[in-house]
Amino acid sequence: MQSQFYSILLDIEGMKCGGCVKTVEQTLLSEKNVLNASVNLVKRTALVDLKDEESIDPILNALSQRGFPAKQRGSEHINTPSHSQDHLINRWWSQWKQLMIALSLLLLSVLSHLAESKTLEIPILGSLFFHASLASFAIFGPGQKILKSGLKSAWFLTPNMDTLVGIGVLSAYFTSLSSLIWPDFGWPCFFNEPVMLLGFVLLGRFLEERARFRTNKALQELAKLQPDKARLLINENQTQEIRVGALKLGEKIQLLAGDRNPIDGIVVEGNSYVDNSSITGESIPINAIPGQELLAGSLNLDGTLTVEVTRIGKNTSLARIIGLVEQSQTRKAPIQSLADQVAGKFCYGVVSLSIFTFFFWWKIGSALWPNVLLASGQGLINTHHNMLHSSLGENAQTPIGLAIQLSIAVLVIACPCALGLATPTVITVASGQAAKRGWLFKGGDVIQKASEITQIIFDKTGTLTIGRPKVIGYLASENDVKLIQIAASIEQNSRHPIAHAILQKAIDKNITLLKSVNIKTIPGKGILGELNNIEGTVRVGQIKWIKEEINAFNSELEKKLDLTKYSDQSIVGVSINKSLLGLIIIDDQLRKDVGISLSRLRSLGFNLKVLSGDRERVVIRIGKNLGFEESELGWELMPEDKLKHLENFKKNGRVAMVGDGINDAPALAASDLGVSIGTGTQIAQETSDLIIMGDRLESLPDALLLSKKTIEKVKQNLFWAFGYNIIALPIAAGILLPRFGILLSPPIAALLMATSSITVVINSLTLQKT
Repeated sequence: MQSQFYSILLDIEGMKCGGCVKTVEQTLLSEKNVLNASVNLVKRTALVDLKDEESIDPILNALSQRGFPAKQRGSEHINTPSHSQDHLINRWWSQWKQLMIALSLLLLSVLSHLAESKTLEIPILGSLFFHASLASFAIFGPGQKILKSGLKSAWFLTPNMDTLVGIGVLSAYFTSLSSLIWPDFGWPCFFNEPVMLLGFVLLGRFLEERARFRTNKALQELAKLQPDKARLLINENQTQEIRVGALKLGEKIQLLAGDRNPIDGIVVEGNSYVDNSSITGESIPINAIPGQELLAGSLNLDGTLTVEVTRIGKNTSLARIIGLVEQSQTRKAPIQSLADQVAGKFCYGVVSLSIFTFFFWWKIGSALWPNVLLASGQGLINTHHNMLHSSLGENAQTPIGLAIQLSIAVLVIACPCALGLATPTVITVASGQAAKRGWLFKGGDVIQKASEITQIIFDKTGTLTIGRPKVIGYLASENDVKLIQIAASIEQNSRHPIAHAILQKAIDKNITLLKSVNIKTIPGKGILGELNNIEGTVRVGQIKWIKEEINAFNSELEKKLDLTKYSDQSIVGVSINKSLLGLIIIDDQLRKDVGISLSRLRSLGFNLKVLSGDRERVVIRIGKNLGFEESELGWELMPEDKLKHLENFKKNGRVAMVGDGINDAPALAASDLGVSIGTGTQIAQETSDLIIMGDRLESLPDALLLSKKTIEKVKQNLFWAFGYNIIALPIAAGILLPRFGILLSPPIAALLMATSSITVVINSLTLQKT
């Protein structure tokens, strides 16, 4: 039994790195009403589980005080695409302004270097006053936001990427300012370096933001599928275009050829082919006739349809899919835990290393290796030695000058961003790509579990078979019409595929159903209840259960039943009190793609088994046709029997259970990965971890293969993120300087830091091509 809680999704601004993520999570978890919080750096969202539906103002205030303004994501996010488009346009313009500022700063910095070296004859650009003015503008203009964020995080003892950059920039600036005001100190003067450092940081963030934007492309395409206008039918001949949000349940809309369906509804008039590929991944259009359910986002191809509204807005299948995908992108994979732990302490370690580097090269290193003061000329840009001021990373002629430049390089080369982005960028891309194909993973943790599966257990009905069985005959029935009437009247309260077959037979024969009361479902056995004008309890279900409840089968019926057993059909018994009313013979066909799907799964190394509640002969016959050994099959199993088998299978590795999501809830919940095959109306099943929409079992091997590729990408990103910092930090601290004369100047360090984050995001985006 899952504990009850209330979940909300927050949009959070100001997060830049893994340290920010850790701070936000700690802030959320410190609130008394918060049970759990999962933060996504890429989406800049937090999925928060609350104990109850109290006001979230205290939570929002706590985040705002820490420098992370937040607001709750509401249903309007799904239903107002025009608002979302305006937001994207504003954000895009803001990013371009940031790019222009970054490029301008870098250009002015290069021009001032050229003017200072007399290569460019513009004296004012080479003057010390211009250098100081440009640095002041860069720091207190475009760099002000970074400085404020960094200082605020430092004040709350939760340093982040902005803290490291801010300390580095201010250290260079105030050192240069002190050298300008008090030249007798002998400190280096390098006003250009804060300018170039901020330029590279802003440029890197622009490129990183553009790459992040692409990771959400799949979800944005899904959101665009839902129109914001509908053609409301006022009477038989008139229509009026209105907002989708103004529609009411039960109203009728008109869909012309080429229209996107804005709501979930039932076709009441017309005939047309409808494309569901954008929602379910099904490439073959369905023939929409009266009674056919249509999903929001589906495309009407040729005819005109009249559709009755059954769900609108946030309740439509499309909106629920988008919401589910957004939540799944926020839920973390366990593999991210190590990166999160490191990111939480990373900035403390970097600041400590920077302080150690400063004192080491100031008091010890320069004394042990005096030649390093001459070798340190290998910086970003080689310039003439007669300049007004030196460039950080070159011409460090004093121990304190060298100590300052190396300690700043350590601060700005560190990249907690790469650690924070390593996992969520891949999960975001993977879940978005999966949703486009009709596969809904319910979290990054689910994707990781799917990648670890070694055994797959299938239910038969509705999973290996198409789940649309038909009634093909009767046994021991004196009145077939009465048998179907009574069985259908009880089964109208069930969603099982066999119930659908019996109900369909009643519709075909125009049989009027009786009113039912006191209905009770017996898992793994059948359903019972009472009917108007029928005295006694009616039972519809497995023969074994019916046998246990009625007086006895006569020998002739036993003989007929034995003969029927070898006809490989499913049989449903119907009884009233202790008397048998008759037996209904039902047949179900295998899915067309089941053979290919199972063959692909076996070729990928999965161990496959079937557990079914159906009769022995039926299960063995289907199993042999699909290449199963008898030892890989289980039949006539109650739900508790399936659970026992699952527990045994788990001893040999991770187990996935594949069912139709209707009558397999216990097994789906007990398995390591619950997989249900269903339609858009079933996406909220709590017991399923992965939902394959539509009727394509062949999607299962593709979905599992995507999960494996996803985790491989995560491992690559984590390897790069950890490897980069492990290698770059010692080099920035000057480990190669005494022997090889190599060091990194802060501008180069800033460029490498930005490149590290961008590399992680770009590597994640390559998953879109798989």
